[in-house]
Amino acid sequence: MLNPADQRILVTGGAGFLGRHLCELLREHGCRNLFTPRSADYDLVDRAAVRRMLATFKPSLVIHLAARVGGIGANRDNPGLFFHDNLAMGLHLIEESRLAGVGKLVQLGTVCAYPKFAPVPFREDALWDGFPEETNAPYGIAKKSLLVMLQAYRAQYGFRGVYLLPVNLYGPGDNFDAASSHVIPALIRKFCAGGDRVEVWGDGTPTREFLYVRDCAQGIIAACERYDGAAPINLGSGEEISIRELALKIRQCTGSTAELVFDPGKPNGQPRRMLDTSRAELEFGWQAATPFDEGLRKTVAWWQAQAAEQRR
Repeated sequence: MLNPADQRILVTGGAGFLGRHLCELLREHGCRNLFTPRSADYDLVDRAAVRRMLATFKPSLVIHLAARVGGIGANRDNPGLFFHDNLAMGLHLIEESRLAGVGKLVQLGTVCAYPKFAPVPFREDALWDGFPEETNAPYGIAKKSLLVMLQAYRAQYGFRGVYLLPVNLYGPGDNFDAASSHVIPALIRKFCAGGDRVEVWGDGTPTREFLYVRDCAQGIIAACERYDGAAPINLGSGEEISIRELALKIRQCTGSTAELVFDPGKPNGQPRRMLDTSRAELEFGWQAATPFDEGLRKTVAWWQAQAAEQRR
């Protein structure tokens, strides 16, 4: 069992949404040597910068969270950028970590890697049973390629790489940018804006699963401590909700009375998403702990507090 308190841990994307929660929990677990380099100092798309970063911090454990991400619109508008940057970052980090003698690397994948019509709940063995949903396929395939790389490096070099597949995250500190946010923060922002109508992309029928960000951070730490296998591992809540139900729930939670307007001319994205998380429980004893309604209330309260602060 690996004890984070004894490691020199480097977290890419440590200033991001998930990264901030993960680093907070790592410190609570006694981690004294925690490094969160910024992209302004170390551009992970640049192999030389990755090599310099590893030489500077000399980590024994690398957790790779950094990614070029966004919602359906951002994926649709930037397919080449999302493919290139996500593949390049992982490619350079894995290879340079191997060369630098890093003891273990934990790579975060994405639920977007699953086939568009994968049987629900998604099981890890179904990853290669079809092509991902078209709007986010470049991002999903780039991240899935890193699973292949880690498995190949384990086979040839004995490099200890672990691959985790988190479902859609939400929680306090999420990205609420109007242009690039995912569905929960986007809808919270719209409902809290106080208008009479809120537009929702698609027809409302697709389903999604959401994982509270702190639960995901706990899952990553559990995998760092207790998992050392080649097989990918899902991290999710095991609960499925339609976009229509989600929008109604967020409207109620925000206290809005706005009319919901669905736009079927906009892409729905993947028809259904829900993960089978039994492998995570079996391999390292992890389960999501935060009920969705509770997590949603905390997220709405956080955003409303931020908005109130900005108005002062």
